[in-house]
Amino acid sequence: MGRLCQTEGLNDDQAEILKAVRTFVEEKILPVATELEHADEYPTEIVEGLKELGIFGLMIPEEYDGLGESLLTYALCVEEIARGWMSVSGVINTHFIVAYMLMKHGTEEQKQKYLPKMATGEVRGAFSMSEPSLGSDVAAIKTKATRTQLDDGAEGYEITGQKMWLTNGGSSTLVAVLVKTDEGNDSVYKNMTTFLVEKEPGFGETAQGVTVPGKIDKMGYKGIDTTEMVFEGHRISADQILGGEPGKGFYQMMDGVEVGRVNVAARAVGIANRAFELGVAYAQQRETFGKPIAEHQAILFRLAEMATKVETSHAMMVRAARKKDAGERNDVEAGMAKMVASEYCNEVVQDSFRIHGGYGYSKEYEIERLYREAAFMLIGEGTSDIQKMIIGRSLLKEYKLKG
Repeated sequence: MGRLCQTEGLNDDQAEILKAVRTFVEEKILPVATELEHADEYPTEIVEGLKELGIFGLMIPEEYDGLGESLLTYALCVEEIARGWMSVSGVINTHFIVAYMLMKHGTEEQKQKYLPKMATGEVRGAFSMSEPSLGSDVAAIKTKATRTQLDDGAEGYEITGQKMWLTNGGSSTLVAVLVKTDEGNDSVYKNMTTFLVEKEPGFGETAQGVTVPGKIDKMGYKGIDTTEMVFEGHRISADQILGGEPGKGFYQMMDGVEVGRVNVAARAVGIANRAFELGVAYAQQRETFGKPIAEHQAILFRLAEMATKVETSHAMMVRAARKKDAGERNDVEAGMAKMVASEYCNEVVQDSFRIHGGYGYSKEYEIERLYREAAFMLIGEGTSDIQKMIIGRSLLKEYKLKG
């Protein structure tokens, strides 16, 4: 293990968990990642191994059969997994966000029902905000839930609409879905509700009134299933409202996305770290003009800048995670970490790609896969422009002139 991405102040349990994950990445992920990615094959054996490691329940409290670890521990594990293959980190990311939302906002009955099974990976989570005509403009959501009476006479809702870009859309069995509900509030953000939708894994009609058409073919982020989800009169009990009270969905989702941004930052650091490892190794093997290219000043300077960007991204991600773990709001820190890590990730990967020269364009070399994966980091959990808006608005409140 190199000197990059070291984290001070970890306890023995955290160190042991990271060691186990790092070993798993070296032995079970890296040897097969590129082959599976090129085949766009779901990493079933890898996922089963992560279940055995307890990764699916890493942050779930011990009272619900999880490991009760911190966001920092989780983020560092994600960093290691993304270093092996970013798609695998995506398998657990949306699952983790749904578990986090349940932990923070769910009723006790919902926690008892879902969290123990989520800790083992028996129940697999996904969450959904985006729609075909919107991404970051959450207020423009069109998918709607209207009140109705269910067949058993209980109060319920009927959901109709189309959602987009669901990671784990096919493999999940529990989806946290943000929809519009008419609560009579002046603010559109208080007229949104998060429903916990149960479904069967797979494609086609996966529940009454719920259809998952199939996988979306993507440039990168292969292996994992990214899907649409179509609701056509899906009838659901009011008991499936996250927290039991309508009108709070937007704020619940934003809390989940906030920790998701720490996660994406961690994934970006993992990709960048791997790109640096590949670049520095190749630069010592490839010779031009009678010496390894690492000894040419242009390459040496490039390597120095790459390593510095990896370290900077890692440090900012760790700070954002620790702030959240301390119970403090971390929207600025998470936004900064996500923005810097995703931008630097792309720059580091491009530099490693250039170091590889023509060979980097070949699918035989791992850097080709990283080149395609890094681009997704610029989009996931909000673009850099969205992060700048969040950061800027928060800073204006913090530094508002008096008088």
